[in-house]
Amino acid sequence: MGEFGTLGLSLGKAHAAAARLLREGKVETPELDARLLLCHATGLSHETYVAGREHTLEPDAVARFGAYVERRLAGEPVSRIIGLREFYGRPFRIDASTLDPRPDTETLIEAALALVDRQSLRGMPLKLLDLGSGSGCILITLLAELPAASGVGIDLSLPALKRARANAQALGVADRASFSISDWLGGVDGAFDLVVANPPYLSAADMAGVGTEVRDHDPRSALDGGPDGLSAYRRIAPHLRRVLRPGGLVLLEIGPGQADAVARLLAGAGLTVEGQWLWQDLAGRPRVVGARA
Repeated sequence: MGEFGTLGLSLGKAHAAAARLLREGKVETPELDARLLLCHATGLSHETYVAGREHTLEPDAVARFGAYVERRLAGEPVSRIIGLREFYGRPFRIDASTLDPRPDTETLIEAALALVDRQSLRGMPLKLLDLGSGSGCILITLLAELPAASGVGIDLSLPALKRARANAQALGVADRASFSISDWLGGVDGAFDLVVANPPYLSAADMAGVGTEVRDHDPRSALDGGPDGLSAYRRIAPHLRRVLRPGGLVLLEIGPGQADAVARLLAGAGLTVEGQWLWQDLAGRPRVVGARA
């Protein structure tokens, strides 16, 4: 990538050249992506970058930056390139074993905190269970927001569990979080106050239509929900009463058009689904279904 092969290239010129290439490559946010990749390549904070746009890049930083831009042009998300995604205001390390957390999943956090506050439970020593924990972003965020709570995250992927443990340590909740391997609720014992999950919910038709950034970089097991997108919910729902204390709560993220079907599965498993226990995401789409044991 010749644009970055010039000796004496400044931060400002490197950013401008990368933004132009990304814009020509039809990347949606070329300026932002270029800045994030440049800061990662140089190890500079955003504030240091803004204050030193005339600073000359070292040759190794130029080479790294050029490689990052090439990866972005090939469709790799910025979060995958830098190995970091902000979720609910906190930085989470991600890798090939974990789903890239989406802003829509923050709806699940908002729903959980709303229920906790509605029942005046914020200061209580709640026990939380996160199914399919991945990077640990859901469990770790809830533990950070609920300092009296403790929780367990389960996943089938050992590399994902290792990443979640590291995130818990980095974000200061490792003493209240544990992570274990389990195929959904098959190996889980105990009575939990709150069960949360963002199961794979894409149908076969959805999977056929996902873009390169998702198809080539997110773990398929975190996306593929079977023929109709509901396979994971069918496996989870029948075991929820066993792991929920009486009156315990469950919150499940859902895909478009799945609210009624997931609510029926929860009700069919003996849980109470109340009318107000449906939360919408920022786009106004139903995103989270809740129920009570």
